Amino acid sequence: MDKPKKVSFTLVAVIVGFMIAIQFQTIKKPVERDTRDIWQLREDLLKEKELQSGLLKEIRSNEEKLSAYESKRKQSKEAVLRETLNELKAEAGLTDITGPGIILKVEPVYEDIKLGEPVTATVSPDLLKRLQNELNMYGAKQVSIDGQRVINSTVIRDINKETKIDGHAIKDLPIEIHVVTDSLKNAEKLYNHMQVSKSAEEFFIDNMRLTVSEPKPSVTVPAYENPIRVLNMETAGGEKGGNT
Repeated sequence: MDKPKKVSFTLVAVIVGFMIAIQFQTIKKPVERDTRDIWQLREDLLKEKELQSGLLKEIRSNEEKLSAYESKRKQSKEAVLRETLNELKAEAGLTDITGPGIILKVEPVYEDIKLGEPVTATVSPDLLKRLQNELNMYGAKQVSIDGQRVINSTVIRDINKETKIDGHAIKDLPIEIHVVTDSLKNAEKLYNHMQVSKSAEEFFIDNMRLTVSEPKPSVTVPAYENPIRVLNMETAGGEKGGNT
């Protein structure tokens, strides 16, 4: 047998052997078929649906948690702004303030009334200003005179022979002056000071009696009711980004 024939025979033998090997492997390991019946398939499908439903519930729950977190964060910002606004209003005197303090009362000297002498007692602006300064000096934080809140811009003056507090005329006696302090201890200190103050003498000279109540745990100073005018203020200029 010559060489070309040997090569051809060898190739044919290799191909035949390879085909026999493939056929042998196919017979040895047959393709597995899905032998599940329709009920088993339905059960598997139901399990897949339940799994899908569980995943959807989990996604929905996470979305609700994110939404609730975002809502709480917004509410937290609003709460901080609201709290800051309330603090600013309180500092400006725009809210009622209740706390420990004392109550002062200015009334005519009734002894003169009994003697038949006419009483022409009027509270002068100077008397009220000196009393206000003295109260502030010794611990008063919030003050109202005859129901009128006294703030930094309050003006006490004489207009047409009437004492007025921001336009409110003080005509009839008696009047009350409510004072709120930081604590009951400070209210006691203020009370003790007013007991030895010369303010009582100054009021008595003008036919009025100034009396001071015992320190109270709860005294209310009403809110400032008049509009607050802001003068000599301008908006702050700045470059883009908030830089000034």
